[in-house]
Amino acid sequence: MDLLNTLVDKGLRRELPTREEALAVLATSDDELLDVVAAAGKVRRQWFGRRVKLNYLVNLKSGLCPEDCSYCSQRLGSKAGILKYTWLKPDEASRAAAAGVAGGAKRVCLVASGRGPTDRDVDRVSKTIEAIKEENEGIEVCACLGLLSDGQADRLRSAGADAYNHNLNTSEETYGAITTTHTYADRVETVQQAQAAGLSACSGLIAGMGESDKDLVDVVFALRDLDPDSVPVNFLIPFEGTPLAKEWNLTPQRCLRILAMVRFVCPDVEVRLAGGREVHLRSMQPLALHLVNSIFLGDYLTSEGQAGQTDLDMIADAGFEVEGAGTTTLPRHRADALGGGCGTQDATAGAGCGSHDDAGAAGCGSHGGGGGCGPCGGHGEQEQQPAGGVAGAGESVPASRTDAARTDLVAVRRRGAGTDLAPNA
Repeated sequence: MDLLNTLVDKGLRRELPTREEALAVLATSDDELLDVVAAAGKVRRQWFGRRVKLNYLVNLKSGLCPEDCSYCSQRLGSKAGILKYTWLKPDEASRAAAAGVAGGAKRVCLVASGRGPTDRDVDRVSKTIEAIKEENEGIEVCACLGLLSDGQADRLRSAGADAYNHNLNTSEETYGAITTTHTYADRVETVQQAQAAGLSACSGLIAGMGESDKDLVDVVFALRDLDPDSVPVNFLIPFEGTPLAKEWNLTPQRCLRILAMVRFVCPDVEVRLAGGREVHLRSMQPLALHLVNSIFLGDYLTSEGQAGQTDLDMIADAGFEVEGAGTTTLPRHRADALGGGCGTQDATAGAGCGSHDDAGAAGCGSHGGGGGCGPCGGHGEQEQQPAGGVAGAGESVPASRTDAARTDLVAVRRRGAGTDLAPNA
């Protein structure tokens, strides 16, 4: 296909595709799917070889959030039967992190539900970061605590945080249909504050909320403009008890097209396959490794993932390798721009520092129901959303919608942080 040849050439040059080209990727047929994956895979290998970075989520505080993000199992009005607990102590969080590090994770993502941290919360998280780094030499730590106030990003950086996650989630045009207690602009400002403090920015999206192709392209182009080092792609986990519980809009094929589009638009960025992969990609997960270069190991914030050893077996069976602790993640030009590295060896022609993301799925991981690392939002009393989620007026939900809802694959986390049971790593 001329389209794919053009996109590969642009990706190898770090040249931005047009919006029309990005939309065309989402519009390709299932017959063309393997060609799309192969093309995006060339771009992925150019910048990241066959390495897969492992990340591990620690949910420092679960539930009890005052925001009304419709996708989130931790929202105030949520009836999802998730674990609810207040802040883990630094030593408890450090023990939870150790399980992920033992499983091969290079980055630990510390997530706490809520609108944003108080100064006391920042002090608490700072002590947790110090405890984790004291026990795990060379480990990267990403914080995901919600909207930041002035000076808080600098304090986290001083405490040893390497990265900060805050996802845009969906397009600016449709953001108000998902969340009303804060704005899209609030999220952008937090990402920019993290960058200004010298933290590696992690910001991504949630797919499957009923958005149109245009919405997906809009949010990915907005992310490209923000220029985070890491872009987590979450697929909505429709938790029962949340407003989007009936939004089963994704097929494995559509998920792969979305990931390919993200890779073409963000060729040299750490694209992370985040929450919801087990629910929506299912047996097609190994194909996604040709598009992304980063995944979460084991469980998410409020939902269970597949067994950590199964993740490791999948990576090996697909012909990929786990990225080692001494290997830099990002291409050298990005690592140098970030001001150093999270590692010293170059594993490919373009290795560099790493960046950092939930998914009930979101960014470092996900909060409740849908996406990357940090507080994904919403806790309000709005329990009803129009059918089709955030699709704009006059726009239809993509034809990939399926009635084959796999509610059997949505499992609430009952082990690890906040419990007496061993974590999954």
